Amino acid sequence: MKREIPANIAIIMDGNGRWAKAKGLPRTKGHLQGSENIRIIAKEANKLGIKNLILYAFSTENWARPEEEKNYLFQLPKLFFGKYIDELKRENIRVSAIGEYEKFPASTVSVINKAIEETKNCTGCNLCLAVNYGGRREIMLAAKQMAEDYKKGIVEEINEDCLSDYLMTEVKDVDLLIRTSGEVRVSNFLLWQIAYAEMMFVDCAWPDFSVEELHKCLEAYQYRDRRFGGLKNEN
Repeated sequence: MKREIPANIAIIMDGNGRWAKAKGLPRTKGHLQGSENIRIIAKEANKLGIKNLILYAFSTENWARPEEEKNYLFQLPKLFFGKYIDELKRENIRVSAIGEYEKFPASTVSVINKAIEETKNCTGCNLCLAVNYGGRREIMLAAKQMAEDYKKGIVEEINEDCLSDYLMTEVKDVDLLIRTSGEVRVSNFLLWQIAYAEMMFVDCAWPDFSVEELHKCLEAYQYRDRRFGGLKNEN
């Protein structure tokens, strides 16, 4: 049975550096090309009616990268939104962010917050950037705050729904997780939200992840039988 397209998609945008190296280019060129691809995929997701597109932009583990590369990554939001914020607004795409990105340089934080503010009234696809984000830390912070609120009497009962409300994401459950560049792991991304997500691991690097590749993933998703622990649907 063919299903509707997923409402909530998460993508681990992997392979930017390897893409650049294969072309004899510095890793920063791969990150730049990868950021350009965000615009293309976000516009297509919006066109298809996808409600949330969550992209893994910078993980808590990425701090271990060389200073030069990190400094370039900090500049990418300014480059990206400087070129495309007006187009995103015309396309009715809303920008949001999760993660502790306030730990980034102040200029980067300002650019991200400005993009969020300028698109807050858009009603199309929510382009959510996971910036300085880690799934384990998200759950830990959520549990800590929930426990503190429970002690204060703000929370009456601790359960899964309650914890979910304390997470950083608006999305409670991801329908489809895609990772590019041939790696087959989730790398500490949305660990709670992908509990029952369908997963796709594609060989191409993120800069080469085209609209056509997105459609292939969506078509494969539509024919998967999602049982959520139940029995196979025979209809």
